[in-house]
Amino acid sequence: MSPKRQVVIVGGGGSGAGLARALSAKLDSTKHSVTLISAHPYMVYYPATLRLLATEEGSLENRMLIPYDKLFVNGNGTFKHGTVTAIETEKGSKVGGKVILQDGQSVHYDVLVLAPGFKWEAFLDFPFDAAGVQEHIKEWRAKFRNAEKIVIGGGGAVGIELAGELKQFYPDKKITIVHGGKKLLNKAYPDKVRKDVERRIRHRGVEVILDDFIDPLPEGTPVTTRKGVKLNADLIVPARGGRPNTSWIVDALGKDVADERGFLHIKPTLQLAAHPTIFAMGDAIDFPEQKQFGKYPVHIGVVAANVSSVLNGVQPKKEYKGQADILVLTMGSTGGVSFFGWLWGLMFGDSVTSTVKGKALFIPAVRKGLGLVD
Repeated sequence: MSPKRQVVIVGGGGSGAGLARALSAKLDSTKHSVTLISAHPYMVYYPATLRLLATEEGSLENRMLIPYDKLFVNGNGTFKHGTVTAIETEKGSKVGGKVILQDGQSVHYDVLVLAPGFKWEAFLDFPFDAAGVQEHIKEWRAKFRNAEKIVIGGGGAVGIELAGELKQFYPDKKITIVHGGKKLLNKAYPDKVRKDVERRIRHRGVEVILDDFIDPLPEGTPVTTRKGVKLNADLIVPARGGRPNTSWIVDALGKDVADERGFLHIKPTLQLAAHPTIFAMGDAIDFPEQKQFGKYPVHIGVVAANVSSVLNGVQPKKEYKGQADILVLTMGSTGGVSFFGWLWGLMFGDSVTSTVKGKALFIPAVRKGLGLVD
């Protein structure tokens, strides 16, 4: 009997974990194995982390740190907790290889899928062990609780949503966003959306300073922006967004595998150009779109189909063609702004945003998608 062909997925976030579940249902377990490797012992559902750290209310850590024990359909897969530090392709061949973990273990693959996600800083830089995660949550809840004047460096979605959460649970605290752009968010969204976001977050009592920077982000108080504005602050919170967690991939496969920012170059089939048995998906690919959790299901559909083709000796044909940008930007559980990039662009306010995302943060749907029935 021929040995099973092995699919290895590196990265247990929304895209990697979702693909592991899809492949466990799709592939014949007598012929193929699926292994998910993640640095975290469970999926950290990042869209819920801002509320998680802003308040103890609701004990979100019990809901958005999602275990992998029900992930694989009919148990057709294996989870390995560890950090992958290198990739070794088979010498003289573009087919197969192995990944090397930090502890020295190696795992063979016939097909490799890279879903490394982003590296985050400060409050979103979660440790890789369960005890460390709990301590991190406790530490940042205390920081937010004890600070009276908080300055957030960055007015993208992360900074805005954090400000909204803090204002809901601590309405008397002084919250200031310092953002380098002339409008909040980025140019991917229409001006009318960006202006409405600013209006709504100011209405909640958040001060907004545009076209300025805290550079570098200092410790302590007072804070002076690049343009000389002095701000008193008990706590400085960098919210500049994530960066691709791909330096180890570049080290292993060469600098041509990624652009200067670290985003992985992919073919329309989501394969790496020079490595037909290596796929990439999720936030760290160089496809020109906003990086959003809601786009993962389409990534998963493309990669699952094409991995199956490779395993069956068929040329992959399913292509990723992008998706309309959708923004559901919460400002606490009761409001925010939603924009759907369909037709002429559909925009909604507090009621729709609260109903769609604000109240539950999609947590029930995400847990169900990973096999958990609440």
